[in-house]
Amino acid sequence: MSLSLRHRPRRLRTRAAVRDLVREHLVTPSDLVQPLFVQAGEGPDEAIASMPGQARLSEPRLVEEAARAWAAGVRAVALFPRIDDALKTEDGREAWNPEGLIPRIVRRLHAEVPGLAVIGDVALDPYSSLGQDGIVVDGEIANDLTVEGLVRQARCQAEAGVDVVAPSDMMDGRVGAIRDALDADGHTDTLILAYSAKYASAFYGPFRDALDSAPRGGGDKRTYQMDPGNGDEALHEVGLDLDEGADIVMVKPGLPYLDVLWRLKEAYGRPMAVYQVSGEYAMLEAAGRNGWIDRDACIRETLLSFKRAGADLILTYHATEAAERLLTRW
Repeated sequence: MSLSLRHRPRRLRTRAAVRDLVREHLVTPSDLVQPLFVQAGEGPDEAIASMPGQARLSEPRLVEEAARAWAAGVRAVALFPRIDDALKTEDGREAWNPEGLIPRIVRRLHAEVPGLAVIGDVALDPYSSLGQDGIVVDGEIANDLTVEGLVRQARCQAEAGVDVVAPSDMMDGRVGAIRDALDADGHTDTLILAYSAKYASAFYGPFRDALDSAPRGGGDKRTYQMDPGNGDEALHEVGLDLDEGADIVMVKPGLPYLDVLWRLKEAYGRPMAVYQVSGEYAMLEAAGRNGWIDRDACIRETLLSFKRAGADLILTYHATEAAERLLTRW
């Protein structure tokens, strides 16, 4: 039996070469950003149990991993510091120490991996003795006082040569305050990647293990991170950050918020980032290592889903590996 069909969509799927020709979206190494965890000194890597395959890197090892990412075609790395407890304070003042860990690493990366774009996280939780993104006053996060600290941190990073400052704190007004301060200092070419739609998510747990930055009191992160039930609010938050001078805006986490990513790209048409966070990474790794999924295929599929939903850049712990060996196997 042969049906009389004028339209046979399967014709576009019957040959691998044709599938490649008509594919609507494709992930390339230059779409990816490699997050890296760093700790002071030159000691051995410290494996992160809840993130198999990831580690807190020494300063020279971080430079090696950044160079590996660059060689694979990844154009940017995002830095996240594990700060010694002795340096943590309630106001997080180590965040704007010009001789601190992140400024040192930024200078070293530009010297040893020229051309690589370096993204600096702007938030106080790695430096806070309370594990909060902001400064606590009378048991609550003080928005405006925190913004003052974030401005100092962003200025410190920009002075060290960071290419992109990435405020991930979700304080109101911080993007505009940082933009004004950077411009006043002459850092008009330093970009702002704003974590604009950052949700109060259960998927951040392994990341907090990596940085030893889990909350230890002083407030509830749900008072500044977004409610997972809200989508319209993301449109408002992103609009505010763009008006304040953000160059790129982000949705975090990734897979549970693809609908938000799509809506924001459709609404604004501006450069969009998405972060495939530690919990998403851990699930893929755990299921893959147990043989429950085809790990490599699922990594490729999730990355493609971000691109299809509107992401221009994807922060993922799989970035370097994907660029080296996974992206050619669709």
